Amino acid sequence: MSSALPVARPVLASGLAVTLLLTVAVVVDRFAGLAQGRQVLTAGARAVVQLAAVGLVIAAVFRSPKLAPLYLAVVLSAAAWTSGRRLGRDPALLGLAAAAISCGAAAAAAIVFATGALPLSARSGVPFVAQLVGGAMTATTLAGQRFTDDVAAGWPEVEAWLSIGATPAQAVSATGRRAAARALVPAIDQTRNVGLVVLPGAYVGLLLGGASPLEAGRVQLLVLVGLLAAETIAAVVVTRLLGPRLGARRPAG
Repeated sequence: MSSALPVARPVLASGLAVTLLLTVAVVVDRFAGLAQGRQVLTAGARAVVQLAAVGLVIAAVFRSPKLAPLYLAVVLSAAAWTSGRRLGRDPALLGLAAAAISCGAAAAAAIVFATGALPLSARSGVPFVAQLVGGAMTATTLAGQRFTDDVAAGWPEVEAWLSIGATPAQAVSATGRRAAARALVPAIDQTRNVGLVVLPGAYVGLLLGGASPLEAGRVQLLVLVGLLAAETIAAVVVTRLLGPRLGARRPAG
């Protein structure tokens, strides 16, 4: 009984803190008239449920490492679904998003594990690759949406290129490069300002778990630079794959 109390206390304290934080957010939202209180509560409730479920799933993966590829496949599928829906209603965009995300995450992960910077195990591989997938998903969404919007806004320029014999991909290539570059700004800023503006989650988590500051910094550096590589590849791939599609037809409206 006594051994269970030290475990229960942080859980109860965390539950109280989360409840108070959500209450503060809702009260401030209502006071300022932002009309986002319901969204805040829904997001908080989903986070609690999803993190609890993920904790159980990852615990099972750690006990049975053979489940790791299946779990990562689910993570990739969810990321592709999320990003693909952001890019449009065509089901083909899901495959396009999956290609961009998987290329970015796989390339970065392959370098880290091939060099031995992290051991190739479920305990290190699952969280690291999941981080890469999440970053690649964000870059895919940002680059794809920006590319689509910029092509629509600058369609007369695209038509001008097409009229002089450019292929659809060539007609939108400059727009695609700009969209990919803009999508990388958050990752570049996060890496550039690490330790100055904010201590990233992996670093804080490792410190709280008892790792030395040097080891926490080493792992965080791998995460940040891995994300830079994964997101760069994902942004380039999604714009290259979208180019022929966007340049071949006039945007609706």
